[in-house]
Amino acid sequence: MAEKSFPMTAEGKEKLEAELRDLKLVKRPEVIKRIKVARSYGDLSENSEYDAAKDEQSHVEDRIAQVEEMLKYAQVVDADSVDPNEVAVGKTVTYTEVGEDDPETYTIVGSDESDPLNGKISNDSPIAQALIGKKKGETVSITTPGGKFDVVINKVEA
Repeated sequence: MAEKSFPMTAEGKEKLEAELRDLKLVKRPEVIKRIKVARSYGDLSENSEYDAAKDEQSHVEDRIAQVEEMLKYAQVVDADSVDPNEVAVGKTVTYTEVGEDDPETYTIVGSDESDPLNGKISNDSPIAQALIGKKKGETVSITTPGGKFDVVINKVEA
């Protein structure tokens, strides 16, 4: 069985560590306090505040477990250790779709760091999967749910 790994940038790992601290030191105690207050209202069978607080507690505990798992198996990618012209996690790639004039630029990050609207795409996305390992100047075929297209890699930056 292959060992789990969660590729991420050093910045992504720091954000997860900060989120975990916030969940454990701020969110968890807040929810516990809300549960205590809701219990003081009496009959739990018809207590919506209690139910809501217990639901939130479940979400907080699930996220804590998820973040701990990701950090346990975090694989911080050092983009500088890869060929400067090769696309990898942690690098920014600019490409132009064949037949188009406008280049697109994305930074490839770990799945939890993904923020496509801000130019950060997950290493698990079809675009990143097609580009990783390719080099500046190469033409790459990318297949997405929206169809297949070819791009030329213009620039790769760490």
